[in-house]
Formats: sequence, structure tokens, C-alpha cells
Amino acid sequence: MSESNETILWEPPVAGDEADTLLGSLERQRRTFVWKCGGLDAAGLSTTVGASTMTLGGLLKHLALVEDDYFSGRLFGREPGSPWDTADWDAVPDWEWRSAAEDTPEQLYALWEDTVARSRALTAEALADGGLDRLALRTSRNGSAPSLRRILIDMIEEYSRHVGHADLIRESVDGLVGEDPPRP
Repeated sequence: MSESNETILWEPPVAGDEADTLLGSLERQRRTFVWKCGGLDAAGLSTTVGASTMTLGGLLKHLALVEDDYFSGRLFGREPGSPWDTADWDAVPDWEWRSAAEDTPEQLYALWEDTVARSRALTAEALADGGLDRLALRTSRNGSAPSLRRILIDMIEEYSRHVGHADLIRESVDGLVGEDPPRP
């Protein structure tokens, strides 16, 4: 998996403003997650640990869905695109987790990378149009609209939770351990 390191923060600044701190924290979680998933074949992406059915491939697809839902769907009110628009969510509520086993590593990595690139662009657009206070166009069931600030916090939490899962799974695949990916 590849990404440009020129404009993406490596980690939160030590004394940055709120936006740079939130974006730096999210990018650090994304980078750590993709490092834990990187370079594996289908067997590695399908490995489970203990009684769990969670796989790194499933995590890649799940986080791509969450990225798309929060930034494209909630923040900008867009309808789901491919592959989410063809899923039968009623028949298989956790479709992204189950269907990942049918995808190649290349498809899973590309889906995650493309979705994250779109999320970054949408975040930049939202920051230019209201900053962290910009409200999402899609409201929750109770009618409230989260700010971009809240969406970024939710995404940081989502990645942090799943980076822990990825740590355990990846260590069981090939022994890769560590908190931070190597710097480019």
C-alpha cells in the first residue's frame, strides 16, 4: 500500500492548533492500522485469533465502510457508492466483515486507500467551508447534526479500537509487533 507523505501529518503536532491535532491523531491511527495490515497475502488477511472471527481483511473493509459513512454519507449527505450500494444489509447486517473473505488483498487494500483518499479530500473541503464547526448534512435519528470536530473524534476512536485488534491479529500472522510504523 502506498500513500503520499508530503501533505499528510505523520502524528499530531506537539503544540498545534485543534484541527492539526485532530487530523494528526487520525492520520497516526490510519498509518498504524495500515502498517499492521500491510504486505499480507489472502491467508494473512484471513487469519483469526482465538474465538474471534475478526480478520485484518475484514478490518480493512469495515474501516473503509466507516470512513465512507462518516465523511461521504454523514458529513456530505451522499448516498453510498460501490461496493456499499450493492450489499443486502438486511440479510447480512455485517456484510463488510463477511464479504472481505471473497475479496483479493489487492481489492481490499485499494478499497481502503481510495476511501481514505476521498475522506481526506472531503475533510479538507469541510475545513475550508466552516472549519471544525461545520455541521454534517445528514442528521442522526434524534435530528442532531454532528460537527466535523465530533466526526474526527469518532473516527479516531474507531481506528484506535481496531488498531488494537490489528496488533493481536498481525502478531499471530508473522510476529510483527510495535506501536509505530517505520518512518519513510
